[in-house]
Amino acid sequence: MTHPFTAPAFPASNPDTGRHDAERRQWLLATTAMGCAATAAVTVPLVASFAPSERAKAQGASVQVEIGDIQPGEVKVVEWRGQPIWVMRRTPEMLAQLDGMTDLADPDSQKKQQPSYATNTHRSIMPEVLVTVGICTHLGCSPVTLNEGTANPSVPADWKGGFFCPCHGSTFDFAGRVFNNKPAPTNLLVPPHKYLADNTLLIGEDDDAAG
Repeated sequence: MTHPFTAPAFPASNPDTGRHDAERRQWLLATTAMGCAATAAVTVPLVASFAPSERAKAQGASVQVEIGDIQPGEVKVVEWRGQPIWVMRRTPEMLAQLDGMTDLADPDSQKKQQPSYATNTHRSIMPEVLVTVGICTHLGCSPVTLNEGTANPSVPADWKGGFFCPCHGSTFDFAGRVFNNKPAPTNLLVPPHKYLADNTLLIGEDDDAAG
């Protein structure tokens, strides 16, 4: 069962802010792990634990990720700036659904939730590899993956697969694009990233000067 988490706000004057921020990151990442793992039993397998999580990397340094072990349909979760980053290797079926997806609030990614190289239909550099922040853009809960054919009554009968936020019902396709009339105001965030090699991803840096 997914346990949604909405992080509490801690005042800046609190001397324990640093400790609370660290706890917040741990709970947020743990919630994402539980959400992905719970979904894995019937949909998408979870590949890895959070790595790396050193203090410097959590504070904003880039994170290098090996993706060669991610099989089609699987998700690897890593930490960057204290946030869970999903790296998903989409199947050909998942990609095929994106082209004909309708009823999306921002199908062309016009709102600046991604670098310019991720404004295509699949919102990624390599079509099959999605890199996105695994946090709902409504109130910061952690969505879960629901494949086509799910019995979950919270999505429509003709659901083609994507991400579902159990907190308030926002839904996203497998490119992280939010559907119309949902609480989430924007698509899922795509962080800056680039490939150092075919199977080596660097999250937090890119070569797009325009952003």
